[in-house]
Amino acid sequence: MHPILFPPTLDNIRKITASLVAAAKASGHRRALVLSGDREWCLQAAQVSLASTSLEPVLWIAAQAPENAWRMEAAKAHRSLGQEVDAIVFDAYSGFDLDAFGIITGAIRGGGLLLLLTPPLAAWPSFNDPEHARIVTAPYEVTEVTGRFLKRLVRILREAEGVIIIEQGKILPSVPFAAPARAETGGNPPSPGDSACRTEDQGRAVEAIVKVVTGQRRRPVVLTSDRGRGKSAALGIAAARLLQRGLKHIIVTGPRLDAVEPVFRHAQRLLPQATVSRAALHLPEAGMEFAPPDDLIRTSRPADLLLVDEAATIPTPLLERLLQGYSRIAFATTIHGYEGTGRGFALRFHRVLDEKTRGWKGLRLETPIRWRSGDPLEHFVFRALLLDATAAPDSAVASARPETVAVERLDRDALVRDEATLSELFGLLVLAHYQTRPYDLRHLLDGPNLSVYVMRYRGHVVATALLAAEGGFVEETARGIWEGRTRPHGHLLPESLAAHLGLAQAPRLHCARIMRIAVHPAVQGQGLGTHLVDTIIRETGGEGLDYLGSSFGATVELLRFWERLDFLPVRLSVKRGATSGAHSAIVLHPLSSSGQALVKRARERFLVHLPHQLADPLRELEPQLAAWLLRRGDPAGPLPLDSQDWSDVLAFAFGRRVYEVCIGPIWKLTWGALAAPESATLLGEVERNALIVKVLQKRSWQEAAAALELSGRAQVIEVLRRTLRPLVLHFGNEAVRREAERLAGG
Repeated sequence: MHPILFPPTLDNIRKITASLVAAAKASGHRRALVLSGDREWCLQAAQVSLASTSLEPVLWIAAQAPENAWRMEAAKAHRSLGQEVDAIVFDAYSGFDLDAFGIITGAIRGGGLLLLLTPPLAAWPSFNDPEHARIVTAPYEVTEVTGRFLKRLVRILREAEGVIIIEQGKILPSVPFAAPARAETGGNPPSPGDSACRTEDQGRAVEAIVKVVTGQRRRPVVLTSDRGRGKSAALGIAAARLLQRGLKHIIVTGPRLDAVEPVFRHAQRLLPQATVSRAALHLPEAGMEFAPPDDLIRTSRPADLLLVDEAATIPTPLLERLLQGYSRIAFATTIHGYEGTGRGFALRFHRVLDEKTRGWKGLRLETPIRWRSGDPLEHFVFRALLLDATAAPDSAVASARPETVAVERLDRDALVRDEATLSELFGLLVLAHYQTRPYDLRHLLDGPNLSVYVMRYRGHVVATALLAAEGGFVEETARGIWEGRTRPHGHLLPESLAAHLGLAQAPRLHCARIMRIAVHPAVQGQGLGTHLVDTIIRETGGEGLDYLGSSFGATVELLRFWERLDFLPVRLSVKRGATSGAHSAIVLHPLSSSGQALVKRARERFLVHLPHQLADPLRELEPQLAAWLLRRGDPAGPLPLDSQDWSDVLAFAFGRRVYEVCIGPIWKLTWGALAAPESATLLGEVERNALIVKVLQKRSWQEAAAALELSGRAQVIEVLRRTLRPLVLHFGNEAVRREAERLAGG
């Protein structure tokens, strides 16, 4: 691009903006104008730029804006979902919030403009960005947050098409002449199938959702798209059409209420007679309402149709339970973007759909609604935020095995210059973790407490792990954490050990938390994840750390993985995560003698609390998960039953007494036996689960029967009796065994 040699006056800025907007309108695309300089100059230049156009409305994402301007703070950018604007002014002086940037740029319609206000580009990477406060953790200072991400962003801005940069005090750039304007700046013509739809894609999506209700049961539809293709609108339009046809009750679910508000907004537009609140839409004899995913699973609310928006942000186990609980269901999710990591969703959930349903339909919406295809702003945002990051091709890594790979701790200064490695690394995280978002990219590059490990095979990334340094507090701060007076940001393990297990020494020790670990789907199950963590254990063992740990949504599969690496479970949250539907587990692995003592004590405290938690806040914990948590608590010596206890157990086991008068000794035997490793061979799954749901979790007979898929109390009692008999013979002394044999023969 050749510069125009005239001074950077505000009048020239006005002319450049007018030309840029004319080009945008002619193409049906969006454009970006970067105004880089002192803050006051940027604000003045932005106002002058906008004054040269007829763009309306204009939204300012900034801490300060001109009087009477429509302003929104970055933290509230999610409120723009489903809205359209002609222009957005994004003030990077207020903090470059990547999540907000990814959200808000999708609201600009074709022919519109993004104005990005930045410090001088050469100095921007060293700018004390307000976002640093989110990234930094004690004992680091905000000045220690690096500018790697911003350095990369500046490079991408300078290379991007459709982005014009005006720098204070520098020669102005040239702007392409605008082509003749077209009549339309949207996507395809409206679908002939439904006048409310704006593209053929959207019309087909609405038809597919309607067919979920009018066709055979258990034939779900899955809509996928990039942002701005109208999938949420399709859900709302389909809901309105079905309610107009007499459907009575629709439930909408998603990660948060604000994420699904566009569904309600589009339905309301077609149902002007409806009464609307933020979480519901009511007609005289019908309606639709929002419910969180975990609430639906817990309460089993009936519905004629369930709409799941942003399904990629909901863990697959929850989606599977929704699929089982509702016979007519439509899923929709974003393939790229802050709303979800749709590629990982497709990988995980499509397998479930193939197993659980026949004839499910997938439909992808390709055509943009707010702008024309090939939009340069969309391309820039995707590249800058790595929304299109892709893991290595399956064929390139399929032969990777522990003996053929190399593990290294990355130099992040080199990583930020290596776009191929960064894309493959982040692509793996996107595939593996349903809550990966743009903020994670900046944290990965700039967090002073982070270390990044990768495993390579023939130059490609096949696995990665992110480690966060935690702990190491002085006595006064450690005591404050233990007493609940302070909660330092970013120190999950020591804070939880102190606050939940009462371990006052935990915050003083140094540890590293394995925040994320991901293995390429093409080579999972080959021992690569185990090899990666083994390498991390060896490397960190000599770095003054006392222990390693991790926190994750607990499943038997994950606990089994960590157990193979000698990581012990020491905590399970008493509440399920609102979006994950899972209880969070913490596992620890000692690296020093102090760490060994801490892990031992943490495990002991966990087992002190667990029996009481199972009977109260963890009453609904899956019995398979409870059994796995129990089995590592091997009893020391004989079980704590005296002769009277054994007599009571025998009396119930052989039908001489009722359960209620023998419950104490039965509990003692159950707790001790399930902790012993041999219980796995003594008991089948039904028998083990019966002991957990009735004896340990103290569910009612009706609840226990339902959990065990039995007819009622009598069958549960019979299962308990046959379960206790082999335990008596194995764990009882010789006198107990003789008495059992007598009762069995009598």
